[in-house]
Amino acid sequence: MGDRGRYLYAVCRGLDPSALTGVPAVGQEPLEIVEVLDLQGVVSTVDLDEFGEDGLRSNLEKLDWVEQTARRHDAVVQACGQHAPTAPMRMTTIYLDDGSVRRQLELWYDALVEALNRVAGRQEWSVKVYANASARQRAPEAEPAVTSGAAYLRQKKTAAEERRTAEARAMTAAEEVDRALGGLAVATRHLRAQDPRLSGVEETMLLNGAYLVDEHAAPEFTAQVAALVAGHPEVSIACGGPWPPYSFATVEEQ
Repeated sequence: MGDRGRYLYAVCRGLDPSALTGVPAVGQEPLEIVEVLDLQGVVSTVDLDEFGEDGLRSNLEKLDWVEQTARRHDAVVQACGQHAPTAPMRMTTIYLDDGSVRRQLELWYDALVEALNRVAGRQEWSVKVYANASARQRAPEAEPAVTSGAAYLRQKKTAAEERRTAEARAMTAAEEVDRALGGLAVATRHLRAQDPRLSGVEETMLLNGAYLVDEHAAPEFTAQVAALVAGHPEVSIACGGPWPPYSFATVEEQ
């Protein structure tokens, strides 16, 4: 085995280490805690032949490797988030040793405390709104017979106007969804629309929203989502969660 490093999954506060018992880590080694004052870095040992700079450059091009690592990383973050305020780290956040982890947590200390205060007792919900193709399509029997070139042009113009109207209606619906859910959330983030090849949905994504919601408000939030689904057939609404607060507790850019 080559050199070994420390994989940092998340930083917590008030986590009982026994909550991590049996949770599979990335690699073969068990999860451990590195403490800095009242903060806890959740780590495990990994082989730098696999997770060092050269190894990662190669492995990040392997879809199966990325999928397995992402699943293990998320499982650890999920386990942490169920038991304590948690600031997730990005996948494959690697340090040489515990001393390097401690120095980084000391450097980030104020930002981490702020992030953990922000997400304590709260969860992240994801809501995506897509244009609904069926709402833009005219029924076949509604299409008028084309009897001349002028009639054809009028038909094309009418179809284009109807398409623009449907698109505007769908965008208005997405804005209403975001406004209604934002009113129930502590914080909101608008994320980049996902590529259809990643989302698996061909329709245009109009909203990719992340909402930080108090745990006790989750039933009201999900009820509001259901009401919005029923009230806006011109769009498709997908809700996921609750998740660890990936969108609200990251500190790497700070």
